[in-house]
Amino acid sequence: MDAFPKIRFAALLTGMSAFAAPALAETGDIIKTQEVSVRVEKLAEGLEHPWAVEVLPDGAYIVTERPGRLRIIRDGKLSEPVSGVPAVSARGQGGLMDVALAPDFATSRKLYLTAAIANDRGSGTEAFSATLSPDEKSLENVTPIFTMRRFTRGNIQYGSRIAIAADGSLFISVGDRGNRDRSQDWKDDAGSIVHLNADGSIPADNPFKDGGKALPEIWSKGHRNPQGITFDSADGKLYTVEHGARGGDEINNPEPGKNYGWPVITYGRDYSGAKIGEGTAKQGLEQPLHYWDPSIAPGALVVYRGKMFPEWNGNFIVAALKFELLSRMQRNASGAFTTEERMFEGDYGRIRDVVVAPDGALLMVTDENDGELLRVSRADERAG
Repeated sequence: MDAFPKIRFAALLTGMSAFAAPALAETGDIIKTQEVSVRVEKLAEGLEHPWAVEVLPDGAYIVTERPGRLRIIRDGKLSEPVSGVPAVSARGQGGLMDVALAPDFATSRKLYLTAAIANDRGSGTEAFSATLSPDEKSLENVTPIFTMRRFTRGNIQYGSRIAIAADGSLFISVGDRGNRDRSQDWKDDAGSIVHLNADGSIPADNPFKDGGKALPEIWSKGHRNPQGITFDSADGKLYTVEHGARGGDEINNPEPGKNYGWPVITYGRDYSGAKIGEGTAKQGLEQPLHYWDPSIAPGALVVYRGKMFPEWNGNFIVAALKFELLSRMQRNASGAFTTEERMFEGDYGRIRDVVVAPDGALLMVTDENDGELLRVSRADERAG
């Protein structure tokens, strides 16, 4: 059953871009949320397990598909796959995953990708930089900038989101690869947030830049499978959302050198129902800002600072796979999470990514065999 009333329109969506709001006036589903009525419109379909979306400077979209394809969506049309994408290990949860545009993309055409890559030792998370050709048909200058140092068998829990800091450096999430103990091994990239300069070198402010206690690229440890990572543009703080096991999904604020506990402490249990670790708290290990039990299977995170929905200013928006929803999390003046609104539950399938477009609308992709790119705007298209 829908959480909120929804009105469906039969009009087809054609010839649209992220900034073509007037053309959207009579299309999509109107859904009443707690604070505002929104319109959800289909911008593209026929995507195979899309994983991430970004908005190009001219309002077109660039989308990754987990089997290893990168696509451009412009004027409602889906491009042929962009050539030059590195070979990926599209098995299980692996494949082509995140895409992020360099801050100077408009002039440099530089972007970053993450993927599961395989070799004779197994597979692991890798990040690349590349430039998109002027005709958008190929990637050029493809260069690995981060590769997990230990590849292993299995095809789950790669993490693999990118957040770009104000100085252009990269924060990349890496999952524990299904081996929980790796998250507590400071000489292993698994279960960590890594911090790198844009060329893959080690930033001067990394907590272990000398490589003594931990690998020099490690920023924080004790993560399970962080698939959402973002900066709050208002204060520059870094936040992540990660999958727990059976319960125990978490929102964290990764700080340098800190340990976020997995699997020593967790609010979840093993899929068998058995206890994991030592409990929910231990001295020296960080508590999450928020946790879910039961799990919602979070796929991405953004802190809303757009102009279209002033009611949502500062809210955390989490894409969820398990319950097929967007979770809108509100905080009080002290930063504690107080209320949660679950939007679109079961309406559009597994929501893998959510981002804020330049006009303040939300964009989301659905992780399905026939996946879609969707736009969430005010039903009256008021800019706020």
